[in-house]
Amino acid sequence: MPNKSKSLKTGILFRLIVPLIFFVALESVLSYFVTLHHVDKTYDRWLLDSARSLAQEIKIKNANVLVELPLAALEIFEWDDLDKTYFKISSAGKGVIAGDNFVPDAPDSADWSTPFFFKGDIQGEPVRVVAMQVLRKESPDKFFVHVAETLNKRRGMMWDILLSDLVPQIVLIIFAYVYLLAGLKRGLQPLHTLASEIGQRSPRDLNPIGESHVFPEVRTLTDTINDLLERLSIAITAQQRFVSNAAHQLRTPLAGLVVQAERALREQDLAAMKPALLQMQNCADRLSHTVTQLLVLARSGPIDGMHELIPVNLYEVVKATCIDWVPKALQRHIELSLECSEQVIMVLGDEVLLREMLGNLLDNAITYGRNNGTLVVTLARSPVAILTIVDDGPGIPDSEKNKIFERFYRMPNSPGNGCGLGLAIVKEIADLHGARVNLSDQPKSGGTRISILFYESN
Repeated sequence: MPNKSKSLKTGILFRLIVPLIFFVALESVLSYFVTLHHVDKTYDRWLLDSARSLAQEIKIKNANVLVELPLAALEIFEWDDLDKTYFKISSAGKGVIAGDNFVPDAPDSADWSTPFFFKGDIQGEPVRVVAMQVLRKESPDKFFVHVAETLNKRRGMMWDILLSDLVPQIVLIIFAYVYLLAGLKRGLQPLHTLASEIGQRSPRDLNPIGESHVFPEVRTLTDTINDLLERLSIAITAQQRFVSNAAHQLRTPLAGLVVQAERALREQDLAAMKPALLQMQNCADRLSHTVTQLLVLARSGPIDGMHELIPVNLYEVVKATCIDWVPKALQRHIELSLECSEQVIMVLGDEVLLREMLGNLLDNAITYGRNNGTLVVTLARSPVAILTIVDDGPGIPDSEKNKIFERFYRMPNSPGNGCGLGLAIVKEIADLHGARVNLSDQPKSGGTRISILFYESN
């Protein structure tokens, strides 16, 4: 499917330009109303001057009302190359005295204490009208002067002012867009360089990414990638070491199996074949044991990472595992016992791996323990869950205690056919459960004490 997500550059431009356009549009709307107010105020003043000039022409002679407007003055009053001007002089008693009858009258709500401005319509064309009341001492009648003018000059001036304000802002937006686009392209260039550097890397190149050309805002990303590369390198190294060691450990029993099979084939009777067949069985048992432990080790290792730890009753796990290992302990005449003060000790874990971990500890203790000895498994809470396995065998020398948890390591002169994975499995499973393995000696009876402390309980 195509990627519908916007690029970082597009997103930044969108977040910068859209608010800028919005504020310019808002400023233009405000400028429109402010400009309209000042334009109306300017032309209203001129319109009022015309009305006052007409009011001065109202004369009272012998109780007669006269309005004398010379033709030249009338032509000057009405002359305009953009707008048309109309006027009307009327009185409350006599109606229209001079001017145009079609000039709109002021509304009834007009306050005649001051000149009154309003909008009207003459012959289908909008006009601006000023009306004022004129009083004469010589006459009790009330006179009214109306002057109307079309709106062409007002509109022209308003658009001139708006364009003179808007055009620079539009040019500013264009320059801002171009500048931001260039700045973003230059600013994001280190990201493109970083992407190109990572894209050209070999799949085997897990070296950290250099941060010389990375700006601080992206350093968190590169640090995270470097951390991932480091963990991936450790995991791959562990996997390669695991495969190499596994191949080495499997090669020996397989080679023995082949040799003994060839030996058996050379013999003519069953009695002569029996020693070779017994060796083949031993090789097969060792191979089966090694493969089983390798699979457990791979499953419990850090590469897997798919284990879901759930609440587990550790007492039930330990009890069932101890019961499974009683027969082998009896073969060596070892007394295996379980001591636990509580029957419900919950921890977060994987039941199968926990049983495998304890099984390896019991296997080691029984295999390397003393005949007719004792093996005590203790489970307690103080306050974390502690699983302890104590035997009375020969113990582990201090020089070997830091090595026995390594994979495929066996102490010199160790009995049995082990492959050195038992305690490595114990360590891997304990780490997976967030537990700590402690190894110590038994000062009184000899032997070894291994304690596992579970810090993640439920």
